[in-house]
Amino acid sequence: MNKSLTPREIVAELDRYVVGQQEAKRMVAIALRNRWRRRQLGPELQEDVLPKNIILIGPTGVGKTEIARRLARLADAPFIKVEASKFTEVGYVGRDVESMIRDLADLAVKMAREERRDEVQAKAAEVAEDRLLDALLPARAAGPYGHEAAAAGAGETRDKLRAQLREGQLDGRDVEIELADRAGGLPIGVLGGPGMEEFTSNLRDMLGQMMPGRRVQRRMKVAEAREALVAEETERLIDAEEVNREAIRRVEESGIVFLDEIDKVVSREGGHGPDVSREGVQRDLLPIVEGSTVNTKYGMVRTDHILFIAAGAFHMAKPADMIPELQGRFPIRVELASLTEADFVRILTEPRSSLTRQYSELMATEGVKLVFTEEGAAELARIAVEVNGRTENIGARRLFTILEKLLDEVSFNAPDMEGVTVEVTAQYVHDRLADVVRDTDLSRYIL
Repeated sequence: MNKSLTPREIVAELDRYVVGQQEAKRMVAIALRNRWRRRQLGPELQEDVLPKNIILIGPTGVGKTEIARRLARLADAPFIKVEASKFTEVGYVGRDVESMIRDLADLAVKMAREERRDEVQAKAAEVAEDRLLDALLPARAAGPYGHEAAAAGAGETRDKLRAQLREGQLDGRDVEIELADRAGGLPIGVLGGPGMEEFTSNLRDMLGQMMPGRRVQRRMKVAEAREALVAEETERLIDAEEVNREAIRRVEESGIVFLDEIDKVVSREGGHGPDVSREGVQRDLLPIVEGSTVNTKYGMVRTDHILFIAAGAFHMAKPADMIPELQGRFPIRVELASLTEADFVRILTEPRSSLTRQYSELMATEGVKLVFTEEGAAELARIAVEVNGRTENIGARRLFTILEKLLDEVSFNAPDMEGVTVEVTAQYVHDRLADVVRDTDLSRYIL
């Protein structure tokens, strides 16, 4: 995806996946475009232009997470979603806030490695093919006519084998090849426990570098051997240090952290007891959001230009209850609207991967044609709004539970319904859900 999309183009792309919430889309589009603008500045000013972090305020199921996730995909940026409520103040047992940056670095390394893997795939395939041919056709000693004649004969045979190998004629033949032993692993698992994951991972990596890997002979089919050799040669051709440098650059320049449930670490007025720990988490978050340096196993990562998008319902607290320093680091606040019945209809039908399309395609794999009529979608939306109003309002997530209940019989019997067409009309929806919707106690547990 083009990283220099204009805000209008970004909003248009988000519209294909997220219904409504135009103000939130505008704000994140501007934030993403500002990154491109910053890169056009001179080095001195570029360093001083900091990202404008955002707080998305709204109930669950209105699209907060989806907006942030789709934005990261548009920018091809490292993106991680973390729940603020899972962090603890330094000194308590649990995850520390710096772990989110280490997780973001892990993800960026995977992204960079995948790209590098695609670049070296062709070269790795060539080397793997030669290694496979060496295993299929061991070197011969000189014959009665000397080394040159033996080499010429071996060359002709090798060319024939290469042609057969590329055409797949040898895939079923057994061959013995030498591979790195990955089955042994290092027995570093006894140090587990809350807060020990990072230490265990670093210790495993350090010992892995100190202890050279064993080589073992394995016998397998040619097709399997080719895949194993290509994978091994691909890893050998990838420069790990170059990948790490690129990953750190990406995290620092374009990383996005989505801090969900930020309201769960906001103290109520006059808070005490557990509220003290919540404030401690905020104070630990502050240097990360303000800009600090975090030590990861790939190197030091500066957080100055990482974009933080926080989100929360703020039912029991409000953004003004956050500690003042942290409030100042989230200058943009957007309130997302609750979803209406018309929004539910659009969610069911408009997005590229809409729920109705997902279910239709899933049933098509069994040979069942599942068709949603306009009236059927409207009835589903009406029921979703009604159930959300009478029980807990979980937004668009209610559609998942309603559709699963509606189609459970079709999903179960689909293997025996090949060639059948199922039309989801308003009457079809009413017949299967009316009793559940009517019974408040039942809908509370089923829908």
